[in-house]
Amino acid sequence: MKKYKVYALGAALVDTEIKVEDHELRIMGVEKGLMTLVDQSRQTELLDHLQGHLVKASHASGGSAANTVIATAQFGGPTYFSCKVAQDTDGDLYLADLESAGVDHNHKGLRDDGITGKCLVLITPDAERSMNSFLGISETLSVNELDPAAIAASEYLYIEGYLVTSDSGRAAAIRAREIAETEGVKTALSLSDPGMVEFFREGLQQMAGERLDLLFANEAEALGWGETDNLDIAIERLKQVADAFTITRGAQGALTWDGDELTEIPPHQVHAVDTNGAGDMFAGAFLYAITAGENFATAGKFASLAAGTVVAQYGPRLPAEAHHGLKSEFFG
Repeated sequence: MKKYKVYALGAALVDTEIKVEDHELRIMGVEKGLMTLVDQSRQTELLDHLQGHLVKASHASGGSAANTVIATAQFGGPTYFSCKVAQDTDGDLYLADLESAGVDHNHKGLRDDGITGKCLVLITPDAERSMNSFLGISETLSVNELDPAAIAASEYLYIEGYLVTSDSGRAAAIRAREIAETEGVKTALSLSDPGMVEFFREGLQQMAGERLDLLFANEAEALGWGETDNLDIAIERLKQVADAFTITRGAQGALTWDGDELTEIPPHQVHAVDTNGAGDMFAGAFLYAITAGENFATAGKFASLAAGTVVAQYGPRLPAEAHHGLKSEFFG
């Protein structure tokens, strides 16, 4: 038995969610449905424009991989998260949030001066999320933040694709994968965003290496990776880089490939109000289930239930007590 079910590596961002209308995205020049990297002045400009809007979530540990391992941990699977936060108030809050969720991390002593990263999440009435991220000190995440012993003590290494935008972050992801492969730890990568696939494909290929054990993508990312508008073709091209994968399809459910069988996962029917964190929750619940011994079909159905539950509320994560309720509802 390994100490950790999942060791994850990703950007540490403090999330702020704000409800907006589509015309406001156009006025602000925000590209809908994507994650856009911005500098601090641009993020401040957006916040100034949005003064008076209802803020639904703030000062919560965010970032894609963090959301995933927090979900896995709160379902009952021990996890570890390597990240970089500054010696500031947001950094204090971020680490306290990880610890309260039961996630071990690499920040045990003094932290570097700087600014902890922040993500402004704009939610439109159709539940779509558009993210503007100022990485802050997360942009300098490097191999120095890795814990090789914790990687070796994990069943899976999980890497978020967003790290591809930083030279040092990409190098850290590659090194983490190399350690995992040497130690017999399974490797998993999330493609994270269609923009990552479109503009950073070569870097993602470097992070993936010769072959992954597991790949997470949504349909747009899968099509982008396959350089096609045909999902069947995209599926065949994903098989060239990963032994197994999942493809989330929003209201159409999901697909899982376990290396032998492609399974269609029905959607969990809900009224979606906020899609922020849906893919992260799917991955977190899926990783929890497969490391608990469930097959891909069962894990996919559980992950669909969890992702459907999170999109029916504001914010990328569920309250701690909700995880036990979902496990009881699904597994009995």
